[in-house]
Amino acid sequence: MSNVHVLDHPLLQHKLSILRNKDTGVKEFREVVGEIAALMCYEATRNLPTEEITIETPIAPAKVRVLAGKKLAIVPILRAGLGMVDAMVDLVPSAKIGHIGLFRDPETHEPVKYYCKMPPDIADRQVFIVDPMLATGGSASDAITFIKEYGCRNITLMNILAAPEGIAKVQTDHPDVDIFVAAVDEKLNDHAYIVPGLGDAGDRIFGTK
Repeated sequence: MSNVHVLDHPLLQHKLSILRNKDTGVKEFREVVGEIAALMCYEATRNLPTEEITIETPIAPAKVRVLAGKKLAIVPILRAGLGMVDAMVDLVPSAKIGHIGLFRDPETHEPVKYYCKMPPDIADRQVFIVDPMLATGGSASDAITFIKEYGCRNITLMNILAAPEGIAKVQTDHPDVDIFVAAVDEKLNDHAYIVPGLGDAGDRIFGTK
C-alpha cells in the first residue's frame, strides 16, 4: 500500500486553520497555500539522496553533502495546483515544471486530458504531483497514470487536505506512490467536497468564488 505521511507540524496546523476560515481573503489564502507548500516540500524531500564532495571555504577545505542522483520535477494539477508551485521552486530552483489539466467526460466518466506538457527528461526526474485537495482521488489517480505513461517511476503526491476516500483511491490504483498531506479530514459530502475542508481551493486561490 502507499505510504501516507500526515505532516502534523504545529506551523502547518496553524496555517491550515487560516485556510479553513471562510473569512480569509484571497490574498492571504494564496500566500498561506504557498507557505504550506514550502513546509510540506521540506518534509517530502527529506530522503533525497546526497553525495559527499570537497569544497574550499574561506578558511579551509571542507567535506560537504550535496544533492545527488535524480533531479526534481513539479507537476501541478490545473488549476488549483498552481498555487503550490512557486514556493516549492523557491526551495528547489533547479526543478522543472510540468502541467496537467484533466476533466471527466460526463457521459463515459473517463478522464480526458485538456492540457499536458512535461519536461522532455521527466522520466529521469523525481516527480512531485501537487494539488491542494485530494477529495475523491479520481483526478490524482488519473494524473499519476498519465505521468507514468512518460516512463516516470519515482512519483510523490502532495496535497494539503485529503479525504479518506481519496487516499484509498490512490492507494488502490498506485500503491507505489507516496502521499504527503497536512491533514486527513472526516469524509466527502454528497457534492464530493471534503468535510469540514476549506471549500473550493481553486476558487479561493484565484478569487473566482
